[in-house]
Amino acid sequence: MSQPILLPTIDGRSPGGKEAFQAIRRKLSPRGDVVSAQGRQRTLDVFGEALSPKQVVERICRDVESRGLPALREYSQKLDRADVHLADLRVDPAQLEESHRSADPAFLQAVRHVRDNVMQFQKAILHHDVWQKDDTSTLGLIYRPLRRVGCCIPGGAAAYPSTLLMTVVPAQAAGVDQIAVMAPPTHFGADNRDVQAACFELGVHELYRMGGAQGVAALAYGVEGIPPVDKIVGPGNLFVALAKQLVSDRVGIDMLAGPTEVVILADDSADVDLVAADLISQAEHAPGASILITWSSEWASRMNDALARQLARVARSELARESLEDYGAMVLVGDEKEGCAFSDEFAPEHLSIQTADADATLARIQHAGAIFVGRWSPVAVGDYIAGPSHTLPTSGTARFASGLSANDFLKRSSIIRYTKEKLAEVADSVRMLASKEGLTAHSHSVDIRFE
Repeated sequence: MSQPILLPTIDGRSPGGKEAFQAIRRKLSPRGDVVSAQGRQRTLDVFGEALSPKQVVERICRDVESRGLPALREYSQKLDRADVHLADLRVDPAQLEESHRSADPAFLQAVRHVRDNVMQFQKAILHHDVWQKDDTSTLGLIYRPLRRVGCCIPGGAAAYPSTLLMTVVPAQAAGVDQIAVMAPPTHFGADNRDVQAACFELGVHELYRMGGAQGVAALAYGVEGIPPVDKIVGPGNLFVALAKQLVSDRVGIDMLAGPTEVVILADDSADVDLVAADLISQAEHAPGASILITWSSEWASRMNDALARQLARVARSELARESLEDYGAMVLVGDEKEGCAFSDEFAPEHLSIQTADADATLARIQHAGAIFVGRWSPVAVGDYIAGPSHTLPTSGTARFASGLSANDFLKRSSIIRYTKEKLAEVADSVRMLASKEGLTAHSHSVDIRFE
């Protein structure tokens, strides 16, 4: 019989409880330096010295910026162990069509189902032009889609057609004309037949065999065969996140997405097996933070046994077990109000509320990327089928950031149109502020119109 997993317990009521809780956040943030032993060895092999992830990314991005395609190829060979030539950097559109033709019809039906759900929701929330008019002035905001965007699709340990859907479809809802998708040159990445089939189904014709910081740099700066994009979106590992941060002086980015995370707020009315299954579902990403916050000590005492039962039912149990031990926690607090305060302190990517009065608990929450309310709303529905994108803020950035949406693919311009009468009405205020700031030419630009 398997031994119960020891989900680390934090007493949130103790003086050191909050510090222990925040230590988990620091471990999984882009500053947390979460790199496997294999990854550290790869850095030594490629660069000949022990560099920090930030230093690695700086070298790769600057190299791709200055040397272009040759640098991209070199890093693909050294880091992804793939020899990608210009001729096969972009997946042949004929290959996309062939993968679509041979795909499981049930899979394509699921892709269409998700696409329709996401498209319907994203179009419903899309910003529209706003106008304020009277007899003497017209003010407005007009929205226009970005011209060209890049979508990062992970492909290291598993294939993620869901991420393709959750990044591409919001861009399409916004009216983006050119969408370039990058995925690692691996069996789970750009060479995955399901990913290729989903691209074809969505009408995406640019799928590139590249990943990591070198792929992000290629999208941002452009290399032979790949025009630069205006914005880069989508999740990835620490190196992808740091590369997006580095190139953000050249292109827009959505967010600095780190490892996945879930906080579950539960009282003694929650089903302990359902909560255990939800904790494991995020832990299996490995790494992933799975945090349970509860104010029922007796109920919490059953959790480790429930985790052991549920781990026995999943294929990636060892990875999930390691993630729970390294990045998980069961936080015991005094009451629901304190539990919600701890959750807001963490500002999780995913928040699951499984309490007797879930709506009342929800009303206390300020910070979370996506909130799943009640026992019938597992995080998996947000990952795969619901309309909001599953590309969400992590590492505490939900305090000020929001999940990806169609509106992130729009830019806005303000429109100002005054008549002579309106300009005369406001001229004195313009002159006063210009005088205070010593910008006399500003006043002159108004005055000359009345000479």
